[in-house]
Amino acid sequence: MKFEQFIKETLTEHDDDHFSANMNTPLREDAFEISDTEKIKLIEKDVKRILHTLGMDLTDDSLKGTPKRVAKMFINEIFSGLNPANMPNMSTFKNKYKYGEMLVEKNITMYSSCEHHLLPIVGRAHVGYISNGTVVGLSKINRIVDYYAKRPQVQERLTIQIVKALQDVLDTKDVACVIDAKHLCVNMRGIKDIESSTVTAEFGGEFKKPEIKKEFLGYLNLDTSYNL
Repeated sequence: MKFEQFIKETLTEHDDDHFSANMNTPLREDAFEISDTEKIKLIEKDVKRILHTLGMDLTDDSLKGTPKRVAKMFINEIFSGLNPANMPNMSTFKNKYKYGEMLVEKNITMYSSCEHHLLPIVGRAHVGYISNGTVVGLSKINRIVDYYAKRPQVQERLTIQIVKALQDVLDTKDVACVIDAKHLCVNMRGIKDIESSTVTAEFGGEFKKPEIKKEFLGYLNLDTSYNL
């Protein structure tokens, strides 16, 4: 499936299940009928009402700007990945060096939000691919992780979306992603287990082969704590 079709399905797919097994972010068909500026104004009013309901004094100097700050943060930062217009430009190049082994970009810092409680997910993503003649700039891998992370998410879906996007950009199935992250909906509420983390993985193409998967996971254990 081409990436354009993938984006289209992302915008139109609906899923009402609390635990979604769907790889597409559940968005309404009219998700982008109003501008970001209009969304900020509407969210500002809603946040103001929530804080007022909680009993907060919104005339206080520390609080009076909070509704607008939160609204702008939602649209321009932590949920900016909902808008396909913010998809990074994924320029690709010919593999002129004839590099035939896997390329691994590891320890990509990742911040996302749990779609069940809108609390942070904080962790690291590790991405690898084997070129079939096309390569992508290293920073673009980080950017694609960041793009899909910046939306209300389920970690399983995020892992699949990263792999799917890179498979389409690189025109190869040979892409893998592992994410290890802490969910604050587990760490700071509910069971309040501050030590646990969640690991998810998606392996495509050659990475499904045990020996290739083992090689990829071995790279993740290399000590890369350099003092730059």
